[in-house]
Amino acid sequence: MKNIRFGIIGCGLMGKEFASASARWCHLRLDVPRPEIVAVCDINPEARQWFVQNFPTVSFETGDYHDLLADPEVEAVSICAPNFLHHEMAIAAVKAGKPFWIEKPMGVSATQSREIAQAAEKADLVTAVGFNYRHTPAIEYLRSLVRGGELGRITNVRVWFIADYNSSPMGPLTWRASKEKAGAGVVPDLMSHGADLAQYIVGRIASVTAVTDTFITERPIPTKMGIGHSGFEIGNEVGPVENEDYVSMLVRFENGTVGTMESSRVSVGPRAEYVVEVYGTKGSARWNFERLNELEICPVLDGGASHGYTRAMAGPQWGQWQRFQPAIGTSMGFDDMKAIEAAQFIESILTGKQVAPSAADAWCAAEVDEAVVASAADGQWHEVPRVEGRTTFDA
Repeated sequence: MKNIRFGIIGCGLMGKEFASASARWCHLRLDVPRPEIVAVCDINPEARQWFVQNFPTVSFETGDYHDLLADPEVEAVSICAPNFLHHEMAIAAVKAGKPFWIEKPMGVSATQSREIAQAAEKADLVTAVGFNYRHTPAIEYLRSLVRGGELGRITNVRVWFIADYNSSPMGPLTWRASKEKAGAGVVPDLMSHGADLAQYIVGRIASVTAVTDTFITERPIPTKMGIGHSGFEIGNEVGPVENEDYVSMLVRFENGTVGTMESSRVSVGPRAEYVVEVYGTKGSARWNFERLNELEICPVLDGGASHGYTRAMAGPQWGQWQRFQPAIGTSMGFDDMKAIEAAQFIESILTGKQVAPSAADAWCAAEVDEAVVASAADGQWHEVPRVEGRTTFDA
């Protein structure tokens, strides 16, 4: 089998995550070609050297992503740069004819996401977007319950993505707080994951109304940059936070379901309390990322003495669990979800069929984000425009 030769643009946390996820999947799947990381790009030479030292297949390193895209050895790329660079890099990848994996949000606006998705569609390129929570076995099983009708007609949904990684006022002022570099704040950062999960499980979001706020309005300016959310050093000078750190919204789904969603990155206490609750006429189910290998299910409406939730543990019938764990009760983690994500991208490349969450899916999430921001500004309900292309949340 011929291996697939990858280039990675951005050698920080997510670049390393993609590289390790690709290798992790191929240790479990011997019947598929192995991805080879052959080229890396980052403006930081030390970041590039980490890949050179840890991946013997890397034969080319550069600080200019155009050089990487022009390398004929590179067959596909993983774009792991900050949000404000996504648009130019993805469009360049399309022009180079390279299938690409990219983190969400794809750009700093719905317009940028639309341009990326439409360019990839016109070029007939498969894509992959980092909606990794979809791949949790419990989420896959919850989706099967909903789509299979086991919970009856779905009446309402509750989703909240609450974290405290930015709850300290002494947390550094990073690019995530800049409207120019990040666009909105917690809406595309965390809530876009919640919106994608809701659409993946229940169906398309048709309209929204929302309120947002910024609870921490200024932060210390870094004197030393870090990677991801850590490694920063700060001084005494502060700067303004330009986007929201809290959002609450009501949603209407196209199929008549209604829902509430909430997200914060400054709430003290929850570390990563990402929760989905689905209620139907025959039962309900709820999932919490902090216990991602469990699903609470109330499958019957009997009102008897034993009526209530049952805790179910992930097992062979749920998603890709059987490829990772030997027995029920052993746990999967975040890195395993990224491995599934990488595998879906590889399968998409090999088959030409869009298997992984697509650029069109990311465009759809961006349209939800933009409707939320617009609603928060004027207090009105906003319709979410339909998108075109190879969406997978309704596949």
